[in-house]
Amino acid sequence: MVTPEIIADYACHTGEGPLWHADRNVLYWIDIPAGKLFEYHPDSGDHDIAYERNGPIGGFTIETDGRLLLFEEAGRIEAWDGSSTTVIRESLPNEDGSRFNDVIADPLGGVFAGTMPAGSSPGRLYRFDPDGSYAIIAEEVGVPNGLGFTPALDSLYFTESEAQRIYRYEYDGETGEVSNREVWQTFDENAGMPDGMTVDATGAVWIAFWNGDRLERRAPDGTVLDTVSFPARKVASVTLGGPTLQTAFVACAGGDEKESEGPGAGALFAFDAGVRGLPEFRSTLAD
Repeated sequence: MVTPEIIADYACHTGEGPLWHADRNVLYWIDIPAGKLFEYHPDSGDHDIAYERNGPIGGFTIETDGRLLLFEEAGRIEAWDGSSTTVIRESLPNEDGSRFNDVIADPLGGVFAGTMPAGSSPGRLYRFDPDGSYAIIAEEVGVPNGLGFTPALDSLYFTESEAQRIYRYEYDGETGEVSNREVWQTFDENAGMPDGMTVDATGAVWIAFWNGDRLERRAPDGTVLDTVSFPARKVASVTLGGPTLQTAFVACAGGDEKESEGPGAGALFAFDAGVRGLPEFRSTLAD
């Protein structure tokens, strides 16, 4: 039985988006509404707030030059170099009251990014291309969430949390376009909502469950291979990182209500995954 270890606890309201930065040997993650970006150094065990802004950070990618690309509110995107930020995109039409939620770079340097429903504006899934253009991939999305590519790069998983579904698109590695969406898995609403995800080198999908206090590792056909429990109800996101890409880093939410959400609510956990992850792709939107 795997026992996850707390490696940092900032009591995050919405701890999310852990991502391994191989150039810096650092694990980054965020607290979305607090606009805080954290860093963890496995070599020393040190961790700290790396960057903080007055506004949310919904997700981030790593650029080819090592900068972090921060996806914020109202369609705003900034690049952070470790000391200062540069605005890449100021806003998006019809996203004034919304914010980004979960993003992933693709093999061509583009980024798939979801935006939260806000008022009369529905949730959406966008694709941003390196040439500055973008396209709406899906609309009327009930909380867009985890994204992940298959090892063969022929499919993209996409989570719609409130619908209790994960979809699978066909992915075109030459154009970056997705098509032929199908429902890959549906989930019992009483067992928590599917949230963040990652895909390992065997093609298995790791799924975090918000209000489900667990991770599940599922085979490509949906069979549950492993389950890892946490002392936190809101298990929000997972990545496989570290020098060998075999450490599972898991961010949890609910840190402002630990009494009801669990002693590990809002913390960052780690454990030996027993399997390698896949290197994250780099975005090129800020080049």
